[in-house]
Parts: sequence; C-alpha cells; structure tokens
Amino acid sequence: MNSNTHVIQVTNVSPSTTSEQMRTLFGFLGTIEELKLFPPDDSPLPVTSRVCFVKFLEAESVGVSQHLTNTVFVDRALIVVPFAEAKQPARVACS
Repeated sequence: MNSNTHVIQVTNVSPSTTSEQMRTLFGFLGTIEELKLFPPDDSPLPVTSRVCFVKFLEAESVGVSQHLTNTVFVDRALIVVPFAEAKQPARVACS
C-alpha cells in the first residue's frame, strides 16, 4: 500500500447513491478535499454501478476508510481501496 496516498477508490456503489450521500458517509472519517462519483448524479445514461473517488486532507483517513469495505450502503457492499495516483481521474470508463 502506498501510505502517502490521500485518495481512495470506492467500487460496487449502488446506482441510486448520490455524491452527497458518499460525502456524508466518508466525511465522518476525515476532511474531504475532493469527491467524484462516476457516472455523475446528472448522467443521462442508465447506471448499473458507480465508482467514487474520495481525496482526504489527511493520508491517515485512507487507512481508516478501508474498514468500510464490505459495509452495505444503500443496497450494495462497498469495496474501498487506496488509489495510488496523487490525483483523482477526470473520468472513468464504466461498462
């Protein structure tokens, strides 16, 4: 694990989850600098699953947030992993 990363990637996010719900959930674990949910809330495309990237102010929040892996949020068990890149991607290809 890259202990210097401030970013987590959250997969298996329910299609009905909003970025505000993700911000509330992960906001309890540390100060959020940036949060991106793909596809975005206003996406016109049908969504089967979402991916969320959260950039924390403190790197310690990355380790703490991994404890939410397998936590059921809305209707799916989240998968939380550190994201090695220093910056979140501008976009993600979703199948």
